This record gives sequence, structure tokens and C-alpha cells, in this order.
Amino acid sequence: MAKRLGNHTVVIVGGGLTAGLIARQLTAKGIDVLVLERGADHGAAAESHFPNQRDELRWDTRQGIIQDWSLQTYSLRHDTKEDALPVRWMEAFLPGEGLGGAGSHWNGITWRWSEYDPAMRSHLEARYGKKSIPANMPLQDWGVTYTELEPYHHLFEKLFGVAGKAGNIKGEIKEGGNPFEAPRRDDYPQAPLEITEAGLIFQEAARKKGYKPFPMPGANSTGAYTNPDGQTLGRCQYCGHCDRFVCDAHAKGTPDQLLYPMLATRKGFELRLRCHVLDVLYDRKARRVTGVRYVDLVTGEEIEQPADAVVLAGFTMTNTKLLLVGGIGKAYDPKTDTGVVGKNFCYQTTSSVSLFFKDRWINPFFNSGSTATTIDEFNNDNFDHTGLGFFGGAVISAAVFSGRPIGARRVPPGTPRWGTKWKQANADWYAHAFALSAWGSCYPNRENYLDLDPEYKDAYGQPLVRMTFDWRENELKMSEYVTKKMEELAKVSGATLVGPANPRKGPFDTRVYQTTHITGGTVMGRDPKTSVVSPHLQHWDAENLFVVGASTYPHDSGYNPTGPLGALALRLGDDLVQYTQRPRML
Repeated sequence: MAKRLGNHTVVIVGGGLTAGLIARQLTAKGIDVLVLERGADHGAAAESHFPNQRDELRWDTRQGIIQDWSLQTYSLRHDTKEDALPVRWMEAFLPGEGLGGAGSHWNGITWRWSEYDPAMRSHLEARYGKKSIPANMPLQDWGVTYTELEPYHHLFEKLFGVAGKAGNIKGEIKEGGNPFEAPRRDDYPQAPLEITEAGLIFQEAARKKGYKPFPMPGANSTGAYTNPDGQTLGRCQYCGHCDRFVCDAHAKGTPDQLLYPMLATRKGFELRLRCHVLDVLYDRKARRVTGVRYVDLVTGEEIEQPADAVVLAGFTMTNTKLLLVGGIGKAYDPKTDTGVVGKNFCYQTTSSVSLFFKDRWINPFFNSGSTATTIDEFNNDNFDHTGLGFFGGAVISAAVFSGRPIGARRVPPGTPRWGTKWKQANADWYAHAFALSAWGSCYPNRENYLDLDPEYKDAYGQPLVRMTFDWRENELKMSEYVTKKMEELAKVSGATLVGPANPRKGPFDTRVYQTTHITGGTVMGRDPKTSVVSPHLQHWDAENLFVVGASTYPHDSGYNPTGPLGALALRLGDDLVQYTQRPRML
């Protein structure tokens, strides 16, 4: 029998970025908050200290701070005709494990999505007609506008010291920034990161094609920085250990650096580590949750934690699983196109082309997680899609952020995969090559969704989350189109050799990393029939249950999801202040 503890006003499941931002807003108003995190604190451990932190084998190859796949994994099938099988080692995307979550090992890339993104369906219908959106593409508006989120984007960027160059300040387009970006009130908190040699090459090629390149915005500090809460960042050392690593230089904007140390000093904040939440306790008749049940991973004890309000702030898969396990909301059924929990599962669509320069020294090891030069001309709906047969697009970048010796083995096409010639090619080209990358959108498809696996269970005896996912026609066409544009840039770059362009093709392969930008499963919207949570991220079937994170996005953009994720979390924090003062549907 579970041990029952005393009540908390707000209990947050997951100790990552969104939890920290919500707790910041609540504790500032004197509201008590309990955060439950399944992992440990990296701050005092080897992964956060030089030289142990820069151990590629331990933290990158062996995924030292990533979810433990031997305890909890997912199953996969590409369509409903296949039998799903458990993924024994996930490489495609990487949920975090420990305080800060995936926000500890992220690269730092921080976008505001397009001004029209939160109203994507309405935007496309207005531009191309209501019949233009395929019946099997359940796009929907978020129910919140960019204008409503802009103050929270502004605050998030200040809190995390985001570096960049504004391209649109109050509607005025600024030279050197992204001319397609949503309007901002001012420039970024910090100046952009240093442009790399790859960036200079890409910049010249892009201008030859008439495009407007700009530095990618990112939470990699370009100088000593103090945020509005008095938390500090040091200057980025361009050490090449951002993705999959904790920053030992304290130069990357992460929740474990900027949020949790400050929260620990606030009255009413409590953090419990090594606590794995099993389910949300749901009173179906009252349409309310009463708390959560978790297992203490240190003692093995089962705990029942009561709460006035519960926030699911876990990874996309975790948020969806807890709702499905608890039966909170109706599970999505693609056959009948009914239900909401698990629908609109999307995964950013990527592609690349390699470039080799005999007489240019690229220095691929000298970088941060956001050292990229970028164009936005072919992202989202920044170009005319009439007659193309697809929607969406991609950011195209020369992004050099990992030149580590084990993983960075870029060799020309035709090179043997092992032996003397392979070794020689590595020696010849390691410092003379980089890739252009397209980070593309993924729009929902009725056949891509999440549910509970009927056969396989995790170490806690619970069903695995089952992914039914593959790259569908819309994304395949989009990737082919954008990758051709990227290949054109490669051909005017002056490269000695250009590798074959690699548009995204099926089937979806969990063995190859793409991005950790998966969305959907608990989508937001104004209609309870098509969404899990309201525009205020409040569950339609449980007034005191809230869900935050990329799981609430109805589609996946060509931009990384962290910017809106931070803005929505800060907004939810303010909403919860109002809710705790007077509980109601917001």
C-alpha cells in the first residue's frame, strides 16, 4: 500500500525546463511547489566538471545522461498493419535523465516560431483555400496567438541569455537578422555567436543565390551575462561539447544552471529527486485529479502525493503516457478519427548534404551548440506552396556543432567503410569538411500517433508507449524540395567535392539520430473534441490538471521547439497563480 504524504498546492511531474519556469512564476507569488524528478542532480557529478565532462565515449556514445533504455523504452511500428517491437537502444531522439531534463544536454538553439504558426490551419486556409489541406492532415490552431506569447518569449530570452541578431523589431526589418522572424520588441539579450569558417562559406553561397543569411539564435553565452534573477553565465569556450553534455563552463543556458539554484533559495519550493511517477490519481466522477503516485527509486517505497493542482511537465512521451495510463481523456483512434490523447505525433524532418574543401580549414571541433549560419527562405510557409503538393519547409544551415573524434567522421562518397583508405580519408578530410543541414517541419497525419503497447511493459510493469510513425507523403515531398534547394547552395559554395544530397526517406529508423524535437500527443486547442488541453494548457476533463511541453503542439515546425515551450511555460505559471487563487476553467 502506498504511503500517503501531506498535501501540496502544486505538484509538477518532471524536473526539466518547463517545470523550473512554472515554479519560478509560482514561488514568486508565495505559492508552494513540489517538483518530482526521476533522475539525479548533475551539478555535483562527473558529467558537469572538466575534464570528466568532455568524455565523448561516456556521455555521447554511451548516452550517460539520457533516459535508461533498459528500464523504460518505446515500441515502434510504421503503420497499423505491422507488429510493434520494443526499441532496445534509442538513438533517434534523446529524452533527458536528471535535473534539467533534456534542457541540460541541449545545444541551445532558441527560435521564436513564425507569427502565423499558432494559427497554422487558419493561415493556410486563408492563403490556399479550405480544400487545400488534405483530409488526413489534422492541422489545428493552438487557440493562442503569437502576440499573447510575445511578452513571455521576451522574458524567456532574457532569463536564458539568448544570443542573436534581430531581423524584425516592431515590424521594421533589420539588416543581418532573419527577415522572416516574428516581430520582436528589441534585439536579443546578447550579441550573436562567432561566425565559423563554414558559416562564412555558406554566407557567401547564400548571397550568391539572393538569400539573406543570418546567425542562428542560441542560449550559448557570448560574454559574461547576468539574467533578471541574478543568475550568471560565463563566456562560451567553443569546446564542441554542448549536445549530450552538461556545460562545465557554465556558459549554456540550462535549467540546472539558471533556474533550480535560484529556486532552492525560495520559500515554498521543494525538489525531490529519484522519484519516478507511475500515474496521476484521477477522480472521474468529480472530473479532478487528487495527486500522483510515484516510486522512490532510492528506497523502493511507493508514495501517494496529494495536490490541489498537478502539472505534467515531462518529455512528450511521458506526458502522453501518464494520461493514457490514467484514462484521463479519450485515447485517439485513427480508424474512427475519434479521441484526442496520442494524436498528432510529429517528428522534425531532417536532411543534409556534405561539403569538402581541400584548401579551407573548417575547424569542426571549435564550436558551440548554436554556431550556425542560416537562411529561412524555405521554412514553413515563407514561400509559395501553390502546386507543390505539400506544406511546410525547413531552416537551411551550415551548422557546425560537433567535431568530436568518435562521431565526426565525414568522408567523401566512395570511401571504404574501414581499412587503410578509410583511415587516410579521415586524416585528409576531418578538418576540411562540414554539412549543410535542413531542419524541417512535420505536419500531423492521421496514421502517426501514440498509444499504449498491448503486449510490452517497462521495468515498472506499465505498458510501453507505442509509436505508430513513419515519414508520410507530405514530409517526403517537402524534404525532397528543400534538399534540392540546399544542394543548389552546396554547388555554388566552391567546394572541392559535394556529397550526394540526402532527402528524408522512409522508413523511420530509430538507430540514427535526427533531432529530439518530437511533438504532439496532448495537443492544445479551443475544441475539446479535437484537443487534450485548452489554450491555457488546462485539461478539458480535469480542471486542476495542466500539461505543458512540446506534447501540446498540434504540429512540428522547421524551428526547434524550445522557444515557444519556454514562453508557454512562463504563461502557464502566471495562469496557475490565478487558478490557485480561484480554481476554475481559465
